[in-house]
Amino acid sequence: MIDHLRQLEAEAIYILRETAAQFDRPALLFSGGKDSITLVHLSLKAFRPGKFPYPLVHIDTGHNFPETITYRDDMVKNIGETLIARHVQDSINKGTAIEEKGRFASRNMLQTVTLLETIDEFRFDACIGGARRDEEKARAKERIFSVRDAFGQWDPRLQRPELWNLYNGKIQPGENVRIFPLSNWTELDVWNYILLEKIPVPEIYFTHTRDVFEKDGVLFPVSDFIKLEDERVTSRPVRFRTVGDMTCTAAVESTASSVDEIISEIKVSNTTERGSRLDDRRSESAMEDRKRSGYF
Repeated sequence: MIDHLRQLEAEAIYILRETAAQFDRPALLFSGGKDSITLVHLSLKAFRPGKFPYPLVHIDTGHNFPETITYRDDMVKNIGETLIARHVQDSINKGTAIEEKGRFASRNMLQTVTLLETIDEFRFDACIGGARRDEEKARAKERIFSVRDAFGQWDPRLQRPELWNLYNGKIQPGENVRIFPLSNWTELDVWNYILLEKIPVPEIYFTHTRDVFEKDGVLFPVSDFIKLEDERVTSRPVRFRTVGDMTCTAAVESTASSVDEIISEIKVSNTTERGSRLDDRRSESAMEDRKRSGYF
Protein backbone atom coordinates (compact mmCIF):
# COMPACT_ATOMS: atom_id res chain seq x y z
CA MET A 1 0.00 0.00 0.00
CA ILE A 2 2.79 2.45 0.83
CA ASP A 3 4.52 1.76 -2.50
CA HIS A 4 1.19 2.33 -4.28
CA LEU A 5 0.64 5.65 -2.47
CA ARG A 6 4.20 6.81 -3.16
CA GLN A 7 3.68 6.08 -6.86
CA LEU A 8 0.48 8.14 -6.86
CA GLU A 9 2.27 10.88 -4.93
CA ALA A 10 5.16 10.99 -7.43
CA GLU A 11 2.73 11.18 -10.37
CA ALA A 12 0.78 14.05 -8.78
CA ILE A 13 3.96 16.00 -7.94
CA TYR A 14 5.16 15.54 -11.52
CA ILE A 15 1.82 16.91 -12.80
CA LEU A 16 2.01 19.92 -10.48
CA ARG A 17 5.55 20.70 -11.65
CA GLU A 18 4.50 20.28 -15.29
CA THR A 19 1.70 22.76 -14.64
CA ALA A 20 4.16 25.30 -13.22
CA ALA A 21 6.46 24.76 -16.21
CA GLN A 22 3.85 24.94 -18.98
CA PHE A 23 1.53 27.72 -17.84
CA ASP A 24 2.03 31.41 -17.10
CA ARG A 25 -0.81 32.00 -14.61
CA PRO A 26 -2.02 28.79 -12.97
CA ALA A 27 -4.22 28.59 -9.85
CA LEU A 28 -5.15 25.85 -7.39
CA LEU A 29 -8.90 25.61 -6.74
CA PHE A 30 -9.38 25.09 -3.03
CA SER A 31 -12.70 24.00 -1.49
CA GLY A 32 -11.59 22.96 2.00
CA GLY A 33 -12.36 19.33 1.18
CA LYS A 34 -9.99 16.40 1.61
CA ASP A 35 -8.98 16.30 -2.08
CA SER A 36 -7.96 19.96 -2.32
CA ILE A 37 -6.26 19.66 1.08
CA THR A 38 -4.26 16.76 -0.34
CA LEU A 39 -3.31 18.93 -3.34
CA VAL A 40 -1.99 21.62 -1.00
CA HIS A 41 0.08 19.00 0.85
CA LEU A 42 1.45 17.70 -2.47
CA SER A 43 2.25 21.29 -3.52
CA LEU A 44 4.29 21.72 -0.36
CA LYS A 45 6.28 18.63 -1.34
CA ALA A 46 6.62 19.78 -4.94
CA PHE A 47 7.83 23.34 -4.34
CA ARG A 48 9.17 23.86 -0.83
CA PRO A 49 11.34 25.57 0.32
CA GLY A 50 10.10 27.96 -2.37
CA LYS A 51 6.65 29.54 -2.59
CA PHE A 52 3.84 27.97 -4.59
CA PRO A 53 3.91 29.10 -8.24
CA TYR A 54 0.15 29.65 -8.00
CA PRO A 55 -2.38 31.11 -5.56
CA LEU A 56 -5.16 29.16 -3.87
CA VAL A 57 -8.58 30.16 -5.19
CA HIS A 58 -11.78 29.53 -3.24
CA ILE A 59 -15.15 30.09 -4.89
CA ASP A 60 -17.32 30.77 -1.85
CA THR A 61 -21.03 30.00 -2.22
CA GLY A 62 -21.86 31.68 1.08
CA HIS A 63 -23.47 28.38 2.12
CA ASN A 64 -20.31 26.70 3.34
CA PHE A 65 -19.89 24.65 6.47
CA PRO A 66 -18.37 27.01 9.08
CA GLU A 67 -15.83 24.32 9.99
CA THR A 68 -14.52 24.41 6.42
CA ILE A 69 -13.98 28.17 6.40
CA THR A 70 -12.21 28.03 9.77
CA TYR A 71 -9.95 25.25 8.47
CA ARG A 72 -9.22 27.21 5.27
CA ASP A 73 -8.19 30.36 7.09
CA ASP A 74 -6.02 28.51 9.62
CA MET A 75 -4.31 26.48 6.90
CA VAL A 76 -3.50 29.52 4.74
CA LYS A 77 -2.06 31.29 7.77
CA ASN A 78 0.10 28.27 8.64
CA ILE A 79 1.57 27.72 5.18
CA GLY A 80 1.92 31.41 4.30
CA GLU A 81 0.50 31.17 0.78
CA THR A 82 -1.83 33.48 -1.13
CA LEU A 83 -5.58 32.90 -0.98
CA ILE A 84 -7.99 34.52 -3.43
CA ALA A 85 -11.63 34.22 -2.35
CA ARG A 86 -14.45 35.21 -4.67
CA HIS A 87 -18.11 35.06 -3.70
CA VAL A 88 -21.18 33.78 -5.50
CA GLN A 89 -23.18 36.49 -3.74
CA ASP A 90 -21.21 39.13 -5.65
CA SER A 91 -22.17 37.48 -8.95
CA ILE A 92 -25.81 37.47 -7.84
CA ASN A 93 -25.58 41.15 -6.87
CA LYS A 94 -24.13 42.00 -10.30
CA GLY A 95 -26.89 40.07 -12.05
CA THR A 96 -24.50 37.65 -13.78
CA ALA A 97 -25.87 34.76 -11.70
CA ILE A 98 -29.52 34.18 -10.86
CA GLU A 99 -30.31 32.58 -7.53
CA GLU A 100 -32.46 29.47 -7.66
CA LYS A 101 -35.87 29.50 -6.04
CA GLY A 102 -37.55 26.87 -3.93
CA ARG A 103 -36.97 25.11 -0.62
CA PHE A 104 -33.92 23.18 -1.78
CA ALA A 105 -32.41 25.82 -4.02
CA SER A 106 -28.64 25.44 -4.25
CA ARG A 107 -25.82 27.77 -5.20
CA ASN A 108 -23.60 24.88 -6.24
CA MET A 109 -24.20 25.41 -9.96
CA LEU A 110 -23.77 29.17 -9.57
CA GLN A 111 -20.13 28.59 -8.63
CA THR A 112 -19.52 28.12 -12.36
CA VAL A 113 -20.37 31.75 -13.10
CA THR A 114 -18.15 33.08 -10.32
CA LEU A 115 -15.31 30.76 -11.30
CA LEU A 116 -15.37 31.91 -14.93
CA GLU A 117 -15.46 35.53 -13.79
CA THR A 118 -12.47 34.87 -11.52
CA ILE A 119 -10.52 33.19 -14.33
CA ASP A 120 -11.19 36.24 -16.51
CA GLU A 121 -10.32 38.70 -13.71
CA PHE A 122 -6.90 37.17 -13.01
CA ARG A 123 -6.29 35.78 -16.53
CA PHE A 124 -5.65 32.29 -15.21
CA ASP A 125 -4.66 29.91 -17.99
CA ALA A 126 -4.81 26.74 -15.86
CA CYS A 127 -6.84 25.74 -12.81
CA ILE A 128 -5.76 22.76 -10.71
CA GLY A 129 -8.64 20.80 -9.18
CA GLY A 130 -9.04 17.81 -6.90
CA ALA A 131 -11.49 15.81 -9.03
CA ARG A 132 -10.89 12.07 -9.29
CA ARG A 133 -12.10 9.68 -11.98
CA ASP A 134 -13.72 7.33 -9.46
CA GLU A 135 -16.05 10.06 -8.12
CA GLU A 136 -18.66 10.13 -10.86
CA LYS A 137 -19.10 8.80 -14.40
CA ALA A 138 -18.64 12.23 -16.03
CA ARG A 139 -15.38 12.67 -14.10
CA ALA A 140 -14.16 9.39 -15.60
CA LYS A 141 -14.16 11.00 -19.07
CA GLU A 142 -11.63 13.63 -18.04
CA ARG A 143 -8.02 13.78 -19.10
CA ILE A 144 -5.46 15.04 -16.59
CA PHE A 145 -5.00 18.19 -18.73
CA SER A 146 -8.59 19.03 -19.71
CA VAL A 147 -8.97 21.90 -22.17
CA ARG A 148 -11.87 24.37 -21.87
CA ASP A 149 -12.75 26.72 -24.72
CA ALA A 150 -12.86 30.52 -24.55
CA PHE A 151 -16.35 30.29 -23.00
CA GLY A 152 -15.14 27.89 -20.28
CA GLN A 153 -17.00 24.98 -21.86
CA TRP A 154 -15.85 21.35 -21.85
CA ASP A 155 -16.42 18.94 -24.72
CA PRO A 156 -15.59 15.31 -23.84
CA ARG A 157 -15.28 14.47 -27.54
CA LEU A 158 -12.35 16.86 -27.97
CA GLN A 159 -10.08 15.56 -25.24
CA ARG A 160 -6.40 15.18 -26.11
CA PRO A 161 -4.58 11.85 -25.90
CA GLU A 162 -2.17 11.52 -22.99
CA LEU A 163 0.41 8.87 -23.79
CA TRP A 164 3.55 8.01 -21.79
CA ASN A 165 2.76 10.70 -19.18
CA LEU A 166 3.12 13.46 -21.74
CA TYR A 167 0.75 16.37 -21.14
CA ASN A 168 -0.01 18.97 -23.79
CA GLY A 169 -0.66 22.38 -22.26
CA LYS A 170 -0.69 24.33 -25.52
CA ILE A 171 -3.81 26.48 -25.75
CA GLN A 172 -5.21 29.31 -27.84
CA PRO A 173 -5.75 32.79 -26.36
CA GLY A 174 -8.79 32.74 -24.08
CA GLU A 175 -8.74 29.00 -23.54
CA ASN A 176 -8.17 27.46 -20.15
CA VAL A 177 -6.96 24.08 -18.92
CA ARG A 178 -8.35 22.28 -15.89
CA ILE A 179 -5.69 20.04 -14.36
CA PHE A 180 -6.48 17.01 -12.20
CA PRO A 181 -3.37 15.55 -10.49
CA LEU A 182 -5.51 13.13 -8.44
CA SER A 183 -7.24 11.61 -11.48
CA ASN A 184 -5.90 8.11 -10.79
CA TRP A 185 -6.56 8.21 -7.03
CA THR A 186 -9.61 6.73 -5.32
CA GLU A 187 -11.41 7.92 -2.20
CA LEU A 188 -9.65 5.15 -0.28
CA ASP A 189 -6.26 6.23 -1.68
CA VAL A 190 -6.85 9.78 -0.46
CA TRP A 191 -7.72 8.66 3.06
CA ASN A 192 -4.80 6.23 3.22
CA TYR A 193 -2.49 9.04 2.10
CA ILE A 194 -3.95 11.39 4.71
CA LEU A 195 -3.26 8.68 7.31
CA LEU A 196 0.27 8.06 6.04
CA GLU A 197 1.18 11.76 5.93
CA LYS A 198 -0.78 12.73 9.06
CA ILE A 199 -2.59 15.52 7.21
CA PRO A 200 -5.16 17.40 9.34
CA VAL A 201 -8.68 17.70 7.87
CA PRO A 202 -11.84 19.58 8.96
CA GLU A 203 -13.75 18.11 11.90
CA ILE A 204 -16.90 17.51 9.85
CA TYR A 205 -15.22 14.46 8.29
CA PHE A 206 -15.37 12.77 11.71
CA THR A 207 -18.43 11.70 13.66
CA HIS A 208 -20.21 14.41 15.60
CA THR A 209 -23.75 15.04 16.79
CA ARG A 210 -25.72 17.32 14.48
CA ASP A 211 -29.37 18.24 13.90
CA VAL A 212 -30.46 16.64 10.62
CA PHE A 213 -33.63 15.84 8.70
CA GLU A 214 -34.31 13.09 6.17
CA LYS A 215 -35.05 13.68 2.49
CA ASP A 216 -35.09 11.05 -0.24
CA GLY A 217 -33.49 8.56 2.13
CA VAL A 218 -30.49 10.72 3.04
CA LEU A 219 -29.75 13.05 5.96
CA PHE A 220 -29.31 16.78 5.45
CA PRO A 221 -27.95 19.21 8.03
CA VAL A 222 -30.31 21.78 9.49
CA SER A 223 -29.12 25.21 8.36
CA ASP A 224 -30.33 28.75 7.74
CA PHE A 225 -30.38 28.02 4.01
CA ILE A 226 -33.21 25.47 3.91
CA LYS A 227 -36.67 26.34 5.21
CA LEU A 228 -38.12 23.38 7.06
CA GLU A 229 -41.80 22.54 6.77
CA ASP A 230 -43.04 19.18 8.00
CA GLU A 231 -39.61 17.51 8.23
CA ARG A 232 -38.78 15.83 11.51
CA VAL A 233 -35.50 17.10 12.97
CA THR A 234 -33.38 14.69 15.01
CA SER A 235 -29.90 14.83 16.53
CA ARG A 236 -27.73 12.00 15.25
CA PRO A 237 -24.07 10.99 15.17
CA VAL A 238 -23.06 11.79 11.59
CA ARG A 239 -20.13 12.77 9.44
CA PHE A 240 -19.66 14.01 5.87
CA ARG A 241 -17.85 12.12 3.12
CA THR A 242 -17.72 15.10 0.78
CA VAL A 243 -17.73 18.85 1.42
CA GLY A 244 -19.85 21.21 -0.64
CA ASP A 245 -22.70 23.67 -0.46
CA MET A 246 -24.71 22.92 2.71
CA THR A 247 -27.93 22.87 0.67
CA CYS A 248 -26.89 19.84 -1.38
CA THR A 249 -24.41 17.92 0.79
CA ALA A 250 -25.88 15.16 2.92
CA ALA A 251 -24.42 13.43 5.95
CA VAL A 252 -24.03 9.73 6.73
CA GLU A 253 -24.63 8.11 10.07
CA SER A 254 -21.26 7.10 11.43
CA THR A 255 -19.20 6.34 14.51
CA ALA A 256 -15.87 6.97 12.74
CA SER A 257 -13.83 9.31 14.94
CA SER A 258 -10.40 8.73 13.38
CA VAL A 259 -8.90 8.35 9.91
CA ASP A 260 -8.36 4.63 10.58
CA GLU A 261 -12.06 4.23 11.34
CA ILE A 262 -13.06 6.22 8.24
CA ILE A 263 -10.94 3.88 6.10
CA SER A 264 -12.57 0.82 7.67
CA GLU A 265 -16.02 2.33 7.10
CA ILE A 266 -15.35 3.10 3.41
CA LYS A 267 -14.14 -0.45 2.78
CA VAL A 268 -17.52 -1.93 3.71
CA SER A 269 -19.76 0.88 2.44
CA ASN A 270 -22.13 0.09 -0.43
CA THR A 271 -22.79 3.80 -1.12
CA THR A 272 -20.59 5.91 -3.38
CA GLU A 273 -18.87 9.00 -2.07
CA ARG A 274 -21.20 11.32 -4.01
CA GLY A 275 -24.25 9.14 -3.51
CA SER A 276 -25.60 11.62 -0.98
CA ARG A 277 -25.06 14.75 -3.09
CA LEU A 278 -28.46 16.20 -3.99
CA ASP A 279 -27.06 18.16 -6.95
CA ASP A 280 -25.97 14.90 -8.62
CA ARG A 281 -29.53 13.54 -8.40
CA ARG A 282 -31.14 16.27 -10.45
CA SER A 283 -30.74 14.32 -13.68
CA GLU A 284 -28.88 11.33 -15.08
CA SER A 285 -26.30 13.68 -16.61
CA ALA A 286 -26.26 16.38 -13.90
CA MET A 287 -22.49 16.42 -13.41
CA GLU A 288 -21.72 16.34 -17.12
CA ASP A 289 -24.16 19.16 -17.79
CA ARG A 290 -22.44 21.28 -15.14
CA LYS A 291 -18.99 20.45 -16.49
CA ARG A 292 -19.98 21.35 -20.05
CA SER A 293 -20.92 24.83 -18.84
CA GLY A 294 -17.61 25.36 -17.02
CA TYR A 295 -17.99 23.63 -13.64
CA PHE A 296 -14.92 22.33 -11.78
